[in-house]
Amino acid sequence: MSLHEQLYQWTARQGLDASSARRLRDLSGLDDPPVDPWTWLRRGTGALAAGLIGFGVILWIAANWGEVSRLMRFALIEALFVASLAGAAFRAAWRAPLGLLAFLTLGGLLAFYGQTYQTGADPWQLFAVWALLGLPIAWAARSDLMWTPWTVVVATAIGLWIQTFADHGWRIDARTLPVHAIGIAAYALLCVAMALRPGATPRSWAWRAAVLSAVVAMSAIGLGGLFARHVEGQFWLALAAIAAGLALNWRRAEVFALSAFALAFDTLIVCGVGRVVLEVMRFDLGGLFLMGLVACGVLAASVSLIMRRMRAVGVGA
Repeated sequence: MSLHEQLYQWTARQGLDASSARRLRDLSGLDDPPVDPWTWLRRGTGALAAGLIGFGVILWIAANWGEVSRLMRFALIEALFVASLAGAAFRAAWRAPLGLLAFLTLGGLLAFYGQTYQTGADPWQLFAVWALLGLPIAWAARSDLMWTPWTVVVATAIGLWIQTFADHGWRIDARTLPVHAIGIAAYALLCVAMALRPGATPRSWAWRAAVLSAVVAMSAIGLGGLFARHVEGQFWLALAAIAAGLALNWRRAEVFALSAFALAFDTLIVCGVGRVVLEVMRFDLGGLFLMGLVACGVLAASVSLIMRRMRAVGVGA
């Protein structure tokens, strides 16, 4: 069935007046002009070119590493960084790919500095400094091509910070609960920052990368707390954080975020039932049947609620 036919059927079924029918047609995007494929092709080509140039420079430096002095190595990396920034400043059409090249070069420069002088810094500090110094580049580029890798770097810094302060491992107990609470709050702040940044849209890749990193981290922390010797507070903390994420994104009605948080919430609930079954029923046939019923029930309820919400705002009717 074509989109035209679906719109006519929905309009007739709901008894919409002319104004509401026009609003529904506008939301469907049926009358929008087709997307210019050259725009995406130029962006993709620019990103690929920036990545290949950076990779080529890395290979060239690696091939001539023994013949180049330390000063020359720093000079080569810094020259590429400065040239990328200059090109991004003076060529608006190349700003995003050249900004990406400068951001990647900045990370290489920081890593080379730490390797050369053995600063003794923890890995999370490298990524934190990289994100801090790269923030002006991402802000100036104002493109998902820059914000997405910046988001990945920040998420990596948060994960490494948690690992460092949780006894340099993934220790989950009452002592590390404050560390995990701060880490979850940092992931939540990253999501908020990507949602409120200038030019952000609900479908931006940077926003989705932040949501995905937060959901994965919260789920891992929650599952670790659940399957510890005794159920730790991290499980309840992660469950509450994921529930809050669901509630906040319910108003935004963004299907990716809703689906990600709902899947994480369902996973923790089903695994919680599994923990009970493991302790009480020892995974006999009745326990497995109960787990299957709970899994089917929460998944069906989540899908139904998300679909109902999307229909309520005129998406996926």
